[in-house]
Amino acid sequence: MAFGAKHIPRPLLWAGIIASVLPDFDCAAFAFGIPYESQFGHRGFTHSIVFAIAFAALWAWRNMEFKVDGVDTPRWKVFAYIFICTVSHPFFDAFTDGGLGVAYLWPFSTERYFFSVTPIPVSPIGGSFFKDVYALKVLLTEIKLIWLPCLLLGIAGLLLRKGVAKSKG
Repeated sequence: MAFGAKHIPRPLLWAGIIASVLPDFDCAAFAFGIPYESQFGHRGFTHSIVFAIAFAALWAWRNMEFKVDGVDTPRWKVFAYIFICTVSHPFFDAFTDGGLGVAYLWPFSTERYFFSVTPIPVSPIGGSFFKDVYALKVLLTEIKLIWLPCLLLGIAGLLLRKGVAKSKG
């Protein structure tokens, strides 16, 4: 929203949405008997900066035909956008108050980290999420501390972009 379709075409926007939830695909590890604390478990390697770099590089290399007015989106923009979207997930996970932390530095270290302030209650994993009153508390906290500020930042960017365009106009 803040950058506009000229810089972030709709298909790239959707790729960013996928990238922002991709790190939690590591929950599938539970089905294979991989324990939470494993480097391949939840909040392990898929939550690392190296993973975000590799995933963004793959998207940028592939480029996925992101075009605006017939012109390809530069690969550096694809890389930067997908990297920020992917790494945002573990960034916000480190603000939660539960679990074992985030393996930011994998494969160089398997240590897991939290920020010193953890105002977001950890989300329950699994199908019980929608049956639990605690899950509503998590959702409302995330809306207040993440979604609403991000929405306001996007609106501010949109207004700034439109104001700049109008002044050039």
